[in-house]
Amino acid sequence: MRGLTRCNYSRIVVTKPRLLIAIVDDEEPVRKALMRLMRSAGLCVETFGSGAEFLQSLDTRQPDCVVLDLHMPHMNGFHVQAHLARKHAAPPVIIITGHDLPQARERAMEGGASAFLRKPVHDRLLLDAISAATASV
Repeated sequence: MRGLTRCNYSRIVVTKPRLLIAIVDDEEPVRKALMRLMRSAGLCVETFGSGAEFLQSLDTRQPDCVVLDLHMPHMNGFHVQAHLARKHAAPPVIIITGHDLPQARERAMEGGASAFLRKPVHDRLLLDAISAATASV
């Protein structure tokens, strides 16, 4: 059959789009470390140094999951979490903090957090939390 090209259909792979994870933390070394970890796991990552900067970004792009520090100046993680909860299609939120207080954990989980992890965050725990939070995405 002239004019036809031979195609190999024996290995058709359907892939799911890579997840976009937003990291919101005022500490640059933490943002960089988490970004490297997530990229090494094949995730797309955007980082934000403040809650306000992250919330502004939602006008143009919606992440599949947010890794959110609680203790940041000007707008803490609870304010960001509350803002996200008011949206109809809020992404899952994973809280990270250096201050694992029972009241903070309870408030974060009541606010809809998927996980509450203490810094320094163990790599596998964070990746597992992201996987569980985005399982239905």
